[in-house]
Amino acid sequence: MTLPPAVLLAAAAPASREVFGHLPDGTEVERIRLAGANGFEVAILTYGATIQALHVPDRNGRTADIVLGHDTLAPYLATRSFFGATIGRYANRIAGGAFTLDGATYPLACNDGANTLHGGVQGFDRRNWRVVAADAASVTLALTSPDGDEGFPGTLEVALTYRLTGPQELTLTFEAVTDAPTLVNLTHHGFFNLAGVETGGTVLDHVLTIPAESYLPVDAGAIPLDGPAPVAGTPFDFRSPHPIGERIHEADEQIRLGRGYDHNYCLADAPVPTPRLAARVEHPGSGRVMEILTDQPGVQFYSGNFLDETVAGKFGRLYRQSAAFCLEPQFWPDSPHRPSFPSARLDTGRRYSHTSVYRFSAT
Repeated sequence: MTLPPAVLLAAAAPASREVFGHLPDGTEVERIRLAGANGFEVAILTYGATIQALHVPDRNGRTADIVLGHDTLAPYLATRSFFGATIGRYANRIAGGAFTLDGATYPLACNDGANTLHGGVQGFDRRNWRVVAADAASVTLALTSPDGDEGFPGTLEVALTYRLTGPQELTLTFEAVTDAPTLVNLTHHGFFNLAGVETGGTVLDHVLTIPAESYLPVDAGAIPLDGPAPVAGTPFDFRSPHPIGERIHEADEQIRLGRGYDHNYCLADAPVPTPRLAARVEHPGSGRVMEILTDQPGVQFYSGNFLDETVAGKFGRLYRQSAAFCLEPQFWPDSPHRPSFPSARLDTGRRYSHTSVYRFSAT
């Protein structure tokens, strides 16, 4: 069982690589930097296949780091905050900490109340990935998840390629194969603030567009209630641009349950062949614009509701509520229990593939 050869070939030109820190057992954690145009640069850690920094120019050419994270390895190890991490095997939630596949029930860790969140206690965000290819424009990281890992069946071989595909464009390509039927739902969990995290401001003034007709209302445990509900006439309607904070304090039951936005937007009923626009965010003050294109059927929008100033990050900032937003392309949550939802099942002989594009500009 191997991944496609294209992601395992060594690259010709060297990448910028350095030691970021060491795990308790002495294993090195690397940081790889990829540089685009006009100061655009991304820094990627092998730990969690994490985007540790992302520098993007504003309308005047001034660059700023726009993602939450840490300057050293120790805080990543001490607190599981998911800042910039790769999530797996199953992003988002699985209700009841178990699922059934081909008649067999697989118990999982309940690490979010009665539910499983982001792959369990030691998800892919807590692993040190291997560098299998790197050059000036890309890096490919790989991970082997053994049979029974966090309760999931089948040995899973995973590869993630970060590639500069434009002057200020970063494409993430996830691939996976398995030796037994299993579930796979991988995503990037970036926490973004287009004003720059050094400012210490919130993202409530960021203007968001999500071209989705429906979303998934949830219960108090953030598990979908039923099927998709129309966004029309609700604070969840971002089909036309709205500031994130414009309706975040409305007396809406779904807003109350999540203390803001933490919901899946239904983009399609299955993965699509070519990435298409999932979200656009603009920061009026700096002019920075981020567009996310994806081939995944959903995108989880989270408005940083549970950031509570207990975690200190880069620039000595305490990360407070709404200090960042997340837009996580993925399958819909709790799909193993929902036959009508897009299926996250992966069989032997098949390949999981997920491509998301992060495109930046300034107005």
